[in-house]
Amino acid sequence: MANMCPYGSFTHAVVRGIPETFGKTVGDGHENGEISVDLAKAQRQFGCLTGALRQKVGLQLIEIPPDPELPESWRIEDVAVIQGDTALITRPFKQQRRSEAEAVRRVMSELNLTVVEMGAEEGDSGGATLEGSDVLFTGREFFVGISSHTNRRGAEVLADTFRDFAVSTVPVCGGARLKNICSMGGPDTIIISSTDGAKKTLRMMEQLTDHHYEVLTVPEESAANCVYIKGPSNRDFLLHRPAEECPDSVSAFQKLQDYTLLPTACSEASKLGASLSSLCLLINRKHTYF
Repeated sequence: MANMCPYGSFTHAVVRGIPETFGKTVGDGHENGEISVDLAKAQRQFGCLTGALRQKVGLQLIEIPPDPELPESWRIEDVAVIQGDTALITRPFKQQRRSEAEAVRRVMSELNLTVVEMGAEEGDSGGATLEGSDVLFTGREFFVGISSHTNRRGAEVLADTFRDFAVSTVPVCGGARLKNICSMGGPDTIIISSTDGAKKTLRMMEQLTDHHYEVLTVPEESAANCVYIKGPSNRDFLLHRPAEECPDSVSAFQKLQDYTLLPTACSEASKLGASLSSLCLLINRKHTYF
């Protein structure tokens, strides 16, 4: 087993600022329809998230400047999957998003991670697509959601990259991406929404693993995406949606004893189908290369 440190132990967070073009889509402009987002509010919420990661959890924050030419580049989780010393640069479903990887790749190299390129394989990865928001790493194994953004070929490339871990694919039932409906709430705890689709995906995950995970069910789907971090101080932190966004789920999070709960607003990003984990890449580096 290649897991050298306790699950959830991180030292660095990489984020990318919210651009002025937040909420716009490159291309036909139809995808988000008439969704109205509040740019200033999104930027404030992003500031609160980064503040929590830096000041409360104690991570070193690396912030890539926003790029107005890349309106979705703040969804940084999609463009890399990081485990141990390896960063797999993924291949987002939309052609227009693939150039988001350049700045992220640079940071990964500066952190002395081994960078694996998904697109550099024979035959252009054989049409593989993979987005990090469809990848759940439990500390023991990977689950990859097969969704409109991630295909089986993408999951195969991930399995090739992280050969020390089992990789199972599950259909994303009733959600856009796997991490919209579930996330890790600790080394052995899966947080999942109570929707029928999420329960169906969870049943499949349970059939594919020989490990028993505790399950924390939350009534609101948007509450199912949390960010668990064992900070440099060895305390357990959970960033979760606040009471004003998910009032019915707060009592579920309070069951996590001895955790430092950090309510973190994400309403504007979630209007665009994103969630808390979409906004950061978490890395464990013993040394600082910056």
